[in-house]
Formats: sequence, structure tokens, C-alpha cells
Amino acid sequence: MSGTALTIPTLGLGRIGLRLGRWFAAERDQWLLWAPVALGTGVAVYFGLREEPPLWLGPGLAVLGILLCLLCRRQPGLMGLAAAMTLVALGFGAAGLRTAWVAAPILERDIGPVRIAGRILDIEPLPSGQRLVLADPVIAGIAPDATPARLRIKLMRETPGLTPGDRVSLLGKLSPPAPPFAPGGFDFQRDAFFNGIGAIGFAFGGAEVETPGEIAAGRLDTVIADIRAAISARILAVLPDQEGAMAVALVTGTQTAIDKPVMTAMRDSGLAHLLSISGLHVGFVAAILFFCTRALMALWPSLALRHPIKKWAALAAILGAGFYTLLAGSPIPTQRAFLMTGLVLLAVLVDRVAFSMRLIAWAAFVVLLIRPDAMIGPSFQMSFAAVMALIAAYEGSREWRAGLRADAGPIRRTSLYLGGLVATSLIAGAATAPFAIYHFNRFSEYSVLANLMAIPLTGFWVMPWAVAACLLMPFGLEALALVPMGWGIDGIIWIAQTVAALPGAVLMLPAMPLAGLIMVTLGGLWLCLWHRPWRYAGIVPILAGMATMLLTQTPDILVAEDGKLLAVKAPDGELVLNTQRSSLAAETWLRRAGQSESDRWPGQGAGAGGRLACDPLGCLYRNEGHLVALAWSTEALPEDCNRADLVIALEPVRTPCPSAGRVIDRFDLWRQGGHAIWLEPGAVEVETVAESRGNRPWVARPLTDGDSATDEEN
Repeated sequence: MSGTALTIPTLGLGRIGLRLGRWFAAERDQWLLWAPVALGTGVAVYFGLREEPPLWLGPGLAVLGILLCLLCRRQPGLMGLAAAMTLVALGFGAAGLRTAWVAAPILERDIGPVRIAGRILDIEPLPSGQRLVLADPVIAGIAPDATPARLRIKLMRETPGLTPGDRVSLLGKLSPPAPPFAPGGFDFQRDAFFNGIGAIGFAFGGAEVETPGEIAAGRLDTVIADIRAAISARILAVLPDQEGAMAVALVTGTQTAIDKPVMTAMRDSGLAHLLSISGLHVGFVAAILFFCTRALMALWPSLALRHPIKKWAALAAILGAGFYTLLAGSPIPTQRAFLMTGLVLLAVLVDRVAFSMRLIAWAAFVVLLIRPDAMIGPSFQMSFAAVMALIAAYEGSREWRAGLRADAGPIRRTSLYLGGLVATSLIAGAATAPFAIYHFNRFSEYSVLANLMAIPLTGFWVMPWAVAACLLMPFGLEALALVPMGWGIDGIIWIAQTVAALPGAVLMLPAMPLAGLIMVTLGGLWLCLWHRPWRYAGIVPILAGMATMLLTQTPDILVAEDGKLLAVKAPDGELVLNTQRSSLAAETWLRRAGQSESDRWPGQGAGAGGRLACDPLGCLYRNEGHLVALAWSTEALPEDCNRADLVIALEPVRTPCPSAGRVIDRFDLWRQGGHAIWLEPGAVEVETVAESRGNRPWVARPLTDGDSATDEEN
């Protein structure tokens, strides 16, 4: 009896396993597509650690995996597992090697006014002033081995005549790149670390050129930056205001000159992707160069009939797309786009068809191997998600679309084109929405409408004129192309502002947990990379991952690193901030809570739905049976320390607090960064930025009293 009871489920599981095995074997052609997924898993594991692993660990595990593959070569199942382990280890090792390669000192504390000198690596125009990236800097009072490799400094007013390669001197104030404003928030310090930036700041006045025209012996980065700056200046000389700023963004990838209202309209309308040079732009440039070059050569019958002008045009398109990638600064979406476009055009050179999911898999593999840190950023995630979803939809609907195009007349062809634009926008929007929600906490509800109007305008008007302007610049005739390009840009801005002004154009959403994003990512990969019907099982983790937003619990209290910014949660679940002044930290807190604004904090009296009571010395916050004291001054401590369950003081607390289970004072904030606090019945949960980041190379070490004293003496 018991034996029968055990046999039935075993047989059922055996049948299920056999069926899954058959499906898996039938997808043999798709196995290779999971190689970059395994590589990315290793990258994710590396960045998820709280302590820096030994540099040899990843390469060592990869070598071990290769040995296992050789030992198991006659057992396909075990060999497949060994190969997957090898790729995971390879991704882990690549991330560690990349970190070691870019490692450079990070400024430990705010300094200035101080004399700073350095070589201009890049110049970015701003709505007011300029932003310089300085390489090989010298900072007065800072030892060479503690000096960052690069600085990013804002000039409050434009200094004419500056060019990349110049060595300049200025008086400025410097700070370490900012850590996350709250646990789990975007890590600006890590992003700056992998870009080689060890300090940021601003200048008092302008910059003085010490050594002009130092092109660093033809260094490619300086030469490209010089070309980028020259092109930007030529564009801004012809196109005024935001027309010129957007033209610079489309040609060089520099968005810093676009003012905040226009950028907000582009973002709220779902058109911000037009400003980030990616597959859309590289594809347009390559297509324009390919067809125009081929058409020009076709004008000479003897040339067209005797030589492979199609292949020559493909080569010209590859070279043009490569130059455009370098000009844009080679961001991750542009690298991905160039790799894919280059492979497609390379297929033309060898008479093959290359547009497939394998193309994006190889592009992802190369990018992850060279720039593994890119995987944790929104550009990589959104770029590859959109292209992968579009290719999956393209491959899955190939026969259906071929049937629709058969014997299609002008009206049907026009309808198919418009339908393709709508479908493309819907698919790309759906694929990138989870990542936009996770990173930016917003969803543009009318993005399909905006893209339906803006993408044709960009592709068929703006980008052709942009290519023409660049080709005309050596002859000083760029105005002939920039003026009509500006008309198109005006149209894009109008579309963005009109759509963004529609009621409910933007839906603000709370932060999605990391676990939710992982579930959505794995579900999307399962849905897109397989061909058989079992692919639709990927919808389940996608929906489950999106549902995790419903489980997001906003902290009851947030305290910034400097203690000057605080927020408490009102009964309606919304945060109330202690200031109405706009700051990046305040905007980040509100955005992650799914809010666009905050109610006023009471200067004195009650607020936050009755949970907050304030006087000149501080505030008391009551929630879930807890009493939390927010002390502005040490004068409030004698009373607060004898009644509150939790004391948060903006000054050092040097005396015991009998009633408080925990005290968070100025020193705690200084050492551990921002604090997020959840109040539960009978418990208080505290998470700090330092705990969430761990001890990694990109985490700036807070100075101790001894360090500070030594610096003052020096």
C-alpha cells in the first residue's frame, strides 16, 4: 500500500521530467543564447557581495570549470553544467578584473577653496556654464598617491577658448562623489568609480589655461573629445537655445546643455530615449550612409556593374557608425548598437543574413566581458531588453507578417508601416517598463502616441540632416543642414511638451524590490530566448515580479547623511519632508516613494496627519506604538532621552538615553550614511547606506578623528 502511494507521484514526476527533457533537447539551437545570461549571473553575484573577493577567485573557478568540461566531455549533461559554471565564474572574474583595472583614489572629504590643475579630457556644455573632466590632476595639499585620477568640475560661467588637451588651473571646491541617498538607492559613487571620477566640485570663477593644445601625443580620447567639442560649438553657433542643445545631444551624445523643463517633458512623454544615442540612432546613421553611398556609386554604370558597390557601401556604413560611436563617447547602448549594426553589415560583406537573436547574444557577451559594470545600470538593461523583445517578436511573427505583405497595395503597406510603428513602441515600451519603474519610478502612459509621431520625424528628417551637417562641416556649410534639422527638433520638443501636458501623462510608482526585478528579468529571458510553447511560462515570473511593488513598504523615517534632510510617513502612506527646497536627495526620496511632492512639515504644532508634533527644539513622531524623538538641539535631549523609544539627534549625543532602545546621532550618520527606519509593533528595524553597500573599492572610507587631525597638520 505504502509502496503504491510512493510510486504514483514518482511516475508522474518522471513523465514530467521526460517531457521537459524532450522540450529542452528540441531547443538545442537556442542553448547558446543563454551564454551571456550565465556570464551576467557571475557579474551579478560579484556586485551583490558585501566584501571584495580575492582577485584570483573568478579566474581560478573559470579554470576549474574548463577542466571539468574536459573531464565530462563524454557526458553531455554534466558537461553543460560545467560549461554554465565556467561562464558564471568568467563573469565573476571579469567584474573583479574590471574593478582592479579602474581602481583609483577617491577623495575622502570635502576640501576647498583649493588650487586645482589638470588636463581637460572632456568639455560638456551646460544651460549656464560648462562642466570639465580633468585628467592627471594636481590638488594643493593632497598627496599624489591620494589624488583621484579624474575630476569633474562645473564652471559657473563659460570660459571661452577651452579645448580638450589644454592644461588648466582653477580655484575650486571638491567633494567625494555622493553615496546613495538611502539604502538601496542609486550609487552615484560606484558609477563615478567605474568612470574614473574620484571627486566632483565647482570652480570659483573661470579656468586659466597653463599649457594650451596639449593633445597628449595624439591620445584617442583627447582627439575624439576635441572633435566632439568642436562639433558642439559649430552646432550651437547656428542653432539657438534648446534646438542647439538637443542637436548636440543627437550628434555627440552630450545632454548637459538641455534645460530641465525640456528634459522633463521628454522624460514624461516617453521620448527621453531619443536623446540617448543607441540602436535607433546608430541604425539610422548606418542606413543613411549605406543607401546614400550605394546610390551615389550606382550613378556610374561602369562602377556599379563591375564592382561590389553594395559591399563597399556596407563598409562605409561600418566606418561611419564606428565614428559615431566614438563621437558619442561609446556609452553602453551605443556599443551594443554598433556591435549589432556592425555584425549585420559584416554579414552583407560575406553574403549572409545576420539579424537574429544570436546577434544580440554575442553583443551582450562582448559588452559584459569588457564592461561588466554596465550590467547593473539602466542603460544596459533597458537597451538589451528592448532589442531582445523586438527580435523575439520579429522572429515569432515572421510568417504572419509575410502573409500580410503578400500582394499588398499602397493602402495596406501604409497601414502595415503604421501598425509596425505602434507594435514596435508597444513591445519596446512593455520590455523596458519594469526597468524604468525600478530605476526611475515612473511610467509614461502616452509614450506610444508620442513615439508614433516623434520616431518618423527623427528617422526621416532630423537624422538625415544631422549626417549631412557633419559631412558639410569641413567646408563650413553646416548651416545648410542644421537649420532644417532645427525645424525637426522644434517639432520633437512640441510633441514632447504636448503629450507631457496631457492629464495623467506620468504614473509615479513606488520602488520595485530587487527580487521583483530579478523575477521579471528571468521571466523575460525565458519568454524571449526559447521558441517552443513552454516559453510562455515566463509570463508567470514577470507578473509575480511586477506584483512585488504591492509589497513595497516605504520607510517610516528617512534621515540623510548630513542630518539636514528628514522625512516621516503620514497615515496615508506618503512621505512628509522637513523642507520644500528642491534637492537631488529630496527628489530621490519622493520618487522612490511614488510621489511628486510632499506636504509641508510643521514649523511648530502638529503635522503628518497628526503623527508629528514639533517645537523649536525638535519633533516627536508617533507610529505603531513607538515614540521617536527628532532632536534639532542638545537642549532637547534631557527630556527626549527619558521618554522616546528611538532618539535621532542632529548633534552628537554624549550622555546615556535611558528610555531609548537606540540612539542615532550625528556621528552615526557621518559613519554609516543615510538611515531608513521601519517601525513595527514591538520592533524597530534600521537599515543604513553603509550596511547596504558593504566594504567595496568604490565605497569611500569615512575619515577618523586621527585622519582629520593629520590632514589639518599637513
